[in-house]
Amino acid sequence: MLRLLKFLAFLLIIGFIGLAGFAYLGDLSPEVEQLSQPIQLELD
Repeated sequence: MLRLLKFLAFLLIIGFIGLAGFAYLGDLSPEVEQLSQPIQLELD
């Protein structure tokens, strides 16, 4: 039973390190896209 708990703790630590590494090294920046739409103003 203790062996299983150690294994689960090991997986938890490795998963946290992987998540932190991805957050720092992964490309999480949003894609930038420029939008323009012409409008018509009705001036009387």
